[in-house]
Amino acid sequence: MSEVNVQTQINEINQKLDLLLDYVNQQRLKADVVEDLVADLAIVGKDVYDSTVTELENQSVEIDPDSVKIFLIRLLKNVENFSQLLEFFESMNDLLRDVRPIANEVLIDITKKMNEFEKKGYFDFIKASAEIIDNVVSHYTVEDVKMLADNVVVIMETVKGITQPDMLSAINNATAVFKNMEMDNVPEISLMKAMREMRSPEMKKGLGFIITFLKNLNK
Repeated sequence: MSEVNVQTQINEINQKLDLLLDYVNQQRLKADVVEDLVADLAIVGKDVYDSTVTELENQSVEIDPDSVKIFLIRLLKNVENFSQLLEFFESMNDLLRDVRPIANEVLIDITKKMNEFEKKGYFDFIKASAEIIDNVVSHYTVEDVKMLADNVVVIMETVKGITQPDMLSAINNATAVFKNMEMDNVPEISLMKAMREMRSPEMKKGLGFIITFLKNLNK
């Protein structure tokens, strides 16, 4: 083996030893850092522990070691329940994330609809209706309301009869006739003229209607 080859091998060995020494040195540094961190944490933990103990003493709080032990045991026994609870919150968070766009659309639609109602005067109508109810409450007593409740069936039947098409037509005709009459210029009719008017077909039909109505009303 030549001297050149021997020197080459020695150089390679030296390089490997340098790498090994560098690796060992890095590991030693990391170990020193970990030791320092552990030492610092120990100091901090001791300070926190001392502060906690002092604060508990100041607040007159007594800790039962058995109770703490039971609490930790229960905590460990319910780890799976806590895990399920966290999964539930994660699912709720995902649900809220999915529902949020839909809720925004619904809120926008509600806002548009409320604006439309306001433009149409719905809120003013409700306000006026509230004033009507207030006036009714102010002018009627509880006894009046009870009487209304006792007679509500009769009232509804009356309203139902009045709102029939033939009744509405007759009321409308009577209203139109009364509206077209000149109340300030009603002619005076003598008894003789009234007797002559009684013989007209219109008066005979009117009298027949009144008599028939009264007869049926008496029944």
